[in-house]
Amino acid sequence: MNTQAIGKHTACYHCGEACGKQPVIAHSKSFCCEGCKMVFEILSSNGLCDYYTLTQNPGSNQKVQVREGKFVFLDDEKIIRSLVAYQDEVQTHVTFYLPQIHCSSCLYLLENLHKLNEHIISSKVNFTRKEADIIFNHQKVSLRKVSEILTSIGYEPYISFSDMNKAKPKMDKSKIYKLGIAGFCFANIMLLSFPEYLGINAKEQSLIGLFRILNLILSLPVVFYSASEFYISAWRAFQYKFLNIDAPIVLAVIVTFARSLYEVFSGSGSGYFDSMSGIVFFMLIGRVLQDKTYQQLSFERDYTSYFPLAVTRLNNDSQETVALPDVRLNDTLLVHNEELLPADGILTRGKALIDYSFVTGESIPIVKEMGEIVYAGGKQIGSNIEVLVIKEVAQSYLTKLWNREELKQEKDSSKASFVHLLSRYFTWVVLAIATITAVYWYVNDPQKIWNSITAVMIIACPCALLLSNTFTNGNILRLLSRNKLYLRNAQTIETIAGINHIVFDKTGTLTTGNYQDVQYEGLLLTGNVKKKIAALAAQSTHPISKAVFTYLGNGEENIVKGFKEILGRGIEGFVDNDLVAIGSKDFLFGNNDKDEETSVYVAIEGKVIGKFRFKNHYRNNIPALLQQLKKAYPITVLSGDNAGEKHYLQQLLGKSANVLFHQQPEDKLNRVQQLQQQGKKVMMIGDGLNDAGALKQADAGIAVTDNANNFTPASDGILEASNLPLLYKFIRLCKINKQIVLASFIISVIYNIVGIYYAVQGNLSPMIAAILMPSSSLSILLITFGASTLAAKRTGIL
Repeated sequence: MNTQAIGKHTACYHCGEACGKQPVIAHSKSFCCEGCKMVFEILSSNGLCDYYTLTQNPGSNQKVQVREGKFVFLDDEKIIRSLVAYQDEVQTHVTFYLPQIHCSSCLYLLENLHKLNEHIISSKVNFTRKEADIIFNHQKVSLRKVSEILTSIGYEPYISFSDMNKAKPKMDKSKIYKLGIAGFCFANIMLLSFPEYLGINAKEQSLIGLFRILNLILSLPVVFYSASEFYISAWRAFQYKFLNIDAPIVLAVIVTFARSLYEVFSGSGSGYFDSMSGIVFFMLIGRVLQDKTYQQLSFERDYTSYFPLAVTRLNNDSQETVALPDVRLNDTLLVHNEELLPADGILTRGKALIDYSFVTGESIPIVKEMGEIVYAGGKQIGSNIEVLVIKEVAQSYLTKLWNREELKQEKDSSKASFVHLLSRYFTWVVLAIATITAVYWYVNDPQKIWNSITAVMIIACPCALLLSNTFTNGNILRLLSRNKLYLRNAQTIETIAGINHIVFDKTGTLTTGNYQDVQYEGLLLTGNVKKKIAALAAQSTHPISKAVFTYLGNGEENIVKGFKEILGRGIEGFVDNDLVAIGSKDFLFGNNDKDEETSVYVAIEGKVIGKFRFKNHYRNNIPALLQQLKKAYPITVLSGDNAGEKHYLQQLLGKSANVLFHQQPEDKLNRVQQLQQQGKKVMMIGDGLNDAGALKQADAGIAVTDNANNFTPASDGILEASNLPLLYKFIRLCKINKQIVLASFIISVIYNIVGIYYAVQGNLSPMIAAILMPSSSLSILLITFGASTLAAKRTGIL
């Protein structure tokens, strides 16, 4: 292998990242690191280089190597049993979550794992869920080895505590089956009804009775199986003395079927089997459309999805890997770089630099010395540390935070959809009209009572209203999901439409959570001084030192002749014979006064020459989004971070906005409650566990994540961070959704008024009713679907 210096902007052949000044050259290709080169060589030796032809630079960066022995816990039989989906004498079936999956090249490579190891029988990828279902011969290759093979090619499995004993979610196909049966029966009933509607030849009158009996037989699966969805829902609501949206549907199905049975067996008509089956069929289409997107998403995740499956426990002088449930009080755990603390404990060896951003929202890592308490959920940055467990996992601070009562409580179920309320009044109005009609004909012509009552009940079925709501919601959910906003259910659309106050978390929501915006204030830095500062900063693992190094560019490491770092405070050393120091105000001045903003000072030969100020990097187009939102809604920003950016946010949002810093999880929850007590309908936008209580308490809680399948707190919706700038458009679309449903309801009422006018007279023929009902439903369906799609285009979502 030859190594040579080429242009700074050369892209890595494997991952596409910049290779720097000295890329790794192998096989006439440039790589940014030895890890990427190694993956290429593995694929090349196994004939899998088509991986690179399907997508340019498809791999993930391999600069950070996976710790050797990381998957040793997969040798534990107890853990293996908890992870495998099926196992016999030869085969083992397992499903791994692989968050690195992102393109067609990933599919190609992962579905050809058998070429990397002949004992892997098959691998099937679910691209949406980012999962791979792998079957292998466990007599020849172990589960640990399969995990290491995946890791070696850049697809390290993400295995969390929640994976233990977790049954793989299965898609509920019952609605699909019910829809298929209803569709088959509806189509055939319509086909068998046409001859009678259009007039049948006198010579073939004997066929009328046969067709009617066939229609009756075809209607039975619809009534007793396909419509069961509505019976169950209506009965549950009735038990709580509430007429929900399914009650009128059930009433229409029962009345229509009963009237049809009477007509068939009395020989007075063909009945309304086609109308009845059409109601069920169209309603089921809307329900299936509404449920389609959300099988792969979890809106009820807990802390176990965040914790590792196993940890390293020290036993005298030896190390052993144990499953998280087996961690006990007084165990000593070895925590490696970038690993999470699984339980509260006392630091017994090493210096800890712990990132608690997910738990508290504070983006600056906290320094802990030996003898201090560290809490579960923090991520260690730097060298290995040892922790003595003082609280078991189930009793840790993080677990208690997650299990707070307000997170367990369901939201007020009395907040029913306005369509439910409309349908309740609609049902009572229909019953009243039917009663008045019955009384009138009882006095004037008792023979017309039955015809007029059943005609009213059939014609006045609010199926057009219900279809408009179901199909509009289903289409809106589909359009939102295409833009990476996944809502828990259709009710959330109405909730979002009704909000009048928006609360944002800052760190990790409005910002990326990493310090990427760096500003320097002080004496002018020459090129030579920049190199010296960068060289010293490169010696530290602290995130802020790394940010300084990135900002200044590469420094020559060989000019650092010695350095000393005080963890969390600063670093100083001799760089090219000059004493250079980088650190906090306390480190350089001995001054304990803390800046409200995040900053580090630089000194050369004891003289402070300037400071670097750090700001979280706001996501693209976030300022524009806030400018849009503040015109329509009061805005509150809550952050666990320091107040360094208060002036910027206040300037961006205006004086009326409430911007609060140093907010603990309880503070965020309490703030949302205070707003609700003032009569506000609150939408909370957050990302971490520190926002979980506020997300749950808010009328609409939206969890922002950089990957919809990664860990997110329990919420009403999951929004991929890249599409957060579209939030204003999403809210507008939810508002338009309600307008569309109301418009279609008005059309439905007009249709019902016309139909009832003829029905109360007892002169409405079955043929006219059979034509009016499905045609009105289809027209409403087309209007709502078209209007919601047009609305999405006008708001800029499509």
